[in-house]
Amino acid sequence: MKRRAIAAAVVCGLAAVVIVVLAVVLSKNVVYFRTVSEAVHQRADGGGDGRFRMAGEVVPGSIRETPHGVRFEVTDGTATAAVVHRGDPPDLFKAGAPVVCEGKWGKGRTFASDRILIKHGSEYEPPDVDSEKAGS
Repeated sequence: MKRRAIAAAVVCGLAAVVIVVLAVVLSKNVVYFRTVSEAVHQRADGGGDGRFRMAGEVVPGSIRETPHGVRFEVTDGTATAAVVHRGDPPDLFKAGAPVVCEGKWGKGRTFASDRILIKHGSEYEPPDVDSEKAGS
């Protein structure tokens, strides 16, 4: 009976260690998702340190190429944030496109992004092909 109690205590102890290790590892790898309004509000309150994802729409007329990527503004209709993205933007990146930018607040009021995700439609429509010319 004593051996079973010791074995159960060892198993419980190991399980607790595994849970703590997983919690620490996973908490460091979590990237939080915020709307532009939430991100701007947290930045104004002195928070917002660390990496997160900010979702919104690219403001028309705000896209400017830079030597290292692109600068633009993103909005959720309530708040707007300036974004400086390092690297090439995705092919579907354009004014009015819904985007998710990953990065952190940089100097001043600019969001420093190193990853842009673009939401696109789930329905594929093949291009129109002139069947008479295609057979030639």
